[in-house]
Amino acid sequence: MAAMPQSYANHRRIFPLYHLFAFPVLLVNAVVAVAEYVDAPNMKTGWWVVVSLALFCGLVANRASTLIVQNRLVGLEMRLRLTAVLSPELRPRIGELTLRQIIGLRFASDDELEGLVRRCIAGELKTADDIKRQIKSWRPDFVRA
Repeated sequence: MAAMPQSYANHRRIFPLYHLFAFPVLLVNAVVAVAEYVDAPNMKTGWWVVVSLALFCGLVANRASTLIVQNRLVGLEMRLRLTAVLSPELRPRIGELTLRQIIGLRFASDDELEGLVRRCIAGELKTADDIKRQIKSWRPDFVRA
């Protein structure tokens, strides 16, 4: 079965193990621990709150670290792609793009990149979301964290 074409409407990735299991379970665990501590404040229930919050924060920090590394890699990949695809006049201006703009541009087809980059540099498209909404020919990215 062929994968559903990617578009602005469906490009956000849900990682079920994180989004649908670990995150909600550890969040509920922290809430239950706090409720138990409020009901019976003592060293044991206080320690449960600390451990529950540490586990939840560790999970969130791990996910944030993964996304930071992914964004750095996407930035490098896209700078190389822009160098190969943009006209010689625009290549020196790649440095004017923000990382968020570069991340938004990764979904654009090669044919659309030049026009979108010009609009970014002109200040018309400031955020990744602004850029993604303007893409007509979506270049899918299924290999993401």
